[in-house]
Amino acid sequence: MSIRIEDVSKSYSSYPALDRVSLEIEDGEFVALLGPSGSGKTTLLRVIAGLEEPEAGRVWFGQRDVTDTSAASRGIGFVFQHYALFGHMTVAQNIAFGLTVMPRASRPSKADVGSRVEELLELVQLPGLGARYPSELSGGQRQRVALARALARKPKILLLDEPFGALDAKVRRELRGALRSIHDDLGLTSIFVTHDHEEAFTLADRVALLNTGRIEQFAVPSEVENAPASQFVRDFLA
Repeated sequence: MSIRIEDVSKSYSSYPALDRVSLEIEDGEFVALLGPSGSGKTTLLRVIAGLEEPEAGRVWFGQRDVTDTSAASRGIGFVFQHYALFGHMTVAQNIAFGLTVMPRASRPSKADVGSRVEELLELVQLPGLGARYPSELSGGQRQRVALARALARKPKILLLDEPFGALDAKVRRELRGALRSIHDDLGLTSIFVTHDHEEAFTLADRVALLNTGRIEQFAVPSEVENAPASQFVRDFLA
C-alpha cells in the first residue's frame, strides 16, 4: 500500500510540529523518519495513523483519502515504544485482542484466532510462549509480542514509534534483523520512527530526516550519508 502525505501541517498551541510536510512512500517500502527530539517525526507518524488530526493537508493510502477517517478504519498496525501490552492477559490473549474485538459479523472463529496466534508466535520467534504473561518476558520478547499483536489483523501498513528505544544495544540489533525480515516476508509498507541514524540506515530503504517540522532530506541512506542536503543534515549525522 502506497502512502502520500500532501502539505500536512499540525501545531500544538503556538508550536508548529509539522509545517507543510509532503512525502510519498511506495508500496512495500521501508521508510525511517529520523530526527532529534521535537523534529516532528512522531507527530507525522501519528497523523498517518489517524491518532492526530492535521490542521491542513491530506493523507492518502493508495487511492483512498484517509484524512478524515478514524485510526480503527485505516487498516494499520501500530507498535509503540513501551509495548502497551495488557498485563492481566497472556501473550496469546494480547496477540488475539484485535481479532476478538472485531464486529461479530467479521470476527474470526475461536479456532481461526488460535491458529493465527500460533502463526504469529512462530513469525516473531516466540513459539510455545502463548500461555505466559508479559511480566514473565524480557523486554525484547515483549516487543516481539507487541509486533505480533500489530500484525494480527493482517495490515498492509505497519507503523512503529521508536519500538526499540527502551532496549539494550544487543537486543536492538537482533530485533532490527527480525523486523526487516518480517517486513520483507509479508510485503508490508513500514514506517519507523527513530532518533538513531545507524538504526535508520540499517533498516530503511529510504530515510526522511526531519527538523523543526520540515523534511530536510528524503533519500536512500547512502545519499543522505554521502550527499547531505543541508548543514543541519551534516551536523546531525556528525
